[in-house]
Amino acid sequence: MVTSIANSLGFGSGIDTAALVADLAAASRKPKAARLDELSRANQAKVSTLAQARSDLDSFADSLESLTSGGTLRSQIVASDPAALSINAQSGYQLGSFSGQLVIQTLAKAQSSFSENVVSRTASVGQGNMTLTVGANNYAIAITNANDSLDGLASAINAAGSGVTASVISDAGTYRLVLKGQSGAANAFTLTADAGAPNSLQRFATAAMTTGQAASDAAFTLDGVAYRRASNTMDDVINGMNLVLKKADPLVPIAISAVRPSETIKQTLNDFVAVFNTLKKDMEAARKANNNNAALRAFERQLNGFATKPLTSHASISRLSDIGISTTRFGTLTLDMARLEAVMRDNPDAVEAMFNPPRDAGRSDSTDPGIAIALDSLRDAAVAANGPLEMVKTALKREAETIEQNRSKMEARELAYRGRLEKQFAGMDARIGALKATQSYLEQQIKLWNNGND
Repeated sequence: MVTSIANSLGFGSGIDTAALVADLAAASRKPKAARLDELSRANQAKVSTLAQARSDLDSFADSLESLTSGGTLRSQIVASDPAALSINAQSGYQLGSFSGQLVIQTLAKAQSSFSENVVSRTASVGQGNMTLTVGANNYAIAITNANDSLDGLASAINAAGSGVTASVISDAGTYRLVLKGQSGAANAFTLTADAGAPNSLQRFATAAMTTGQAASDAAFTLDGVAYRRASNTMDDVINGMNLVLKKADPLVPIAISAVRPSETIKQTLNDFVAVFNTLKKDMEAARKANNNNAALRAFERQLNGFATKPLTSHASISRLSDIGISTTRFGTLTLDMARLEAVMRDNPDAVEAMFNPPRDAGRSDSTDPGIAIALDSLRDAAVAANGPLEMVKTALKREAETIEQNRSKMEARELAYRGRLEKQFAGMDARIGALKATQSYLEQQIKLWNNGND
């Protein structure tokens, strides 16, 4: 600005030094900035390819885990009369060939008893002691001045922790005490008034109450074998199944059978191959973008070996390669559907076990991980703090930070360089201006001398 003003007043050098300094500074900065921009773009490209590969891996593992845990890929147990019997399979059991017949004679019921109607729920019921007996256990119920009411009696029974619940029910402007126990004959109960209790309290003893329903066990047969249970819900009759008895009809047998999701398993394996190949392609792109990073190469080798990794402890069908999935020379997977269908025909339980691995004393996550757990373990190891994907991600973050630090240093150096140019050209402009003034003076003197000689 000063140089421009000096030039406009006619005592500068006449050179636009501001523009000259700007051009020189830009010429110095531009190639350095372009190089840093190029490095930054390359870093972002590496980050992007790595993020895509990691996203593929996460989505793959999570979706497969969701399918297997939701039971979509394991045999489902169905009952011929769902209104009478609800049944479902537990994870970790092989039920594909199960069939049976169940007949429900009686359902388990809980005892219920109710008192006569009383006018007030807060009026005195009489103070004294009562005993609540459930099976072989006795529970003391004390009515004192502090809880002498129908509400107080119900609260005292609930506080005993016997399993019997008490409620005060409104009935056409009056109230009654309702007691309900737990299902099963062994959970029948009695409530008695101790000696000395007033008559007003004795009316709430079960002997004076009405029994709405007696306690009873569920009675049923499975393939002709008789069972009794205290509850209508059970998981100890058929290994791997939860049963809920809902309606008794001793004349109508209920057929139980397994339905294997064979077509869903085939489609899932076909989808597995397609998604795996997408993951493999994106992982290869990430490795190439990161200069064939050794850690990513090692992870690719793990992916390449997934088809031959043991997933179950079955003697002959334990790997994906055993059911028709093989690795091509390019590292991608391919599915031989004819081979898969043959194995599913001859060993359907073994194929299903790859999605729903059995669990017992000899088989666990380590011996029989199945596809979902094996893939999840591979993913967890890759994204752990010392895993290949996380290590490369951390290195790329450091690289980006270094690029920005170098950019800041470059900008500081270029700013200092521009300052030196401005100072140097300002001094030059002043010296040239002084020389021009001297030149002008000398030219005037010479002209005067020449005029004087005339």
